[in-house]
Amino acid sequence: MSSKFHTSSEAPDSVVDAVLLASRVLVAVAARSLADAGEEVTLTQYRTLVVLASCGPQSLAGLAQAVGVTPATATRMCDRLVRKSLISRRTKREDRRQLRVVLTAKGRSLVDDVTDRRRKKIARITDEIPAAEQAVLVHALGRLASAAGEVPDQDWTTGWDL
Repeated sequence: MSSKFHTSSEAPDSVVDAVLLASRVLVAVAARSLADAGEEVTLTQYRTLVVLASCGPQSLAGLAQAVGVTPATATRMCDRLVRKSLISRRTKREDRRQLRVVLTAKGRSLVDDVTDRRRKKIARITDEIPAAEQAVLVHALGRLASAAGEVPDQDWTTGWDL
């Protein structure tokens, strides 16, 4: 299969076009993976869960900023996620004014299940790409994620005795 994409030195728009096309593929995979999970959450609600899973407990203002919504929207969204038992609101013992939004075990399980489904679907897609091109893809997508400010998945549970 020949590629219609050019190198970034040939045409800056070709990079944007390639990323846009790839994003359509990844959004479709994400939507299918989320739908298959059986829990009714929107993509924005799911993104909220992912932020909490990767960055740990957040203030409502910090969460709103990380997800890209207004604080009022974050509050309403968190109300819905609390009702679904996917997140909880907690305060620190020493300062009850410091409210934090925390991922519950059910929320963590949902993120893990959706991520596992997504990983399997993406693996089927990337298996079609030759190994040498996969290495280039790993580097390029890592740079893209870094430029976008994405935080790698890790355990952020330390530091909050709730």
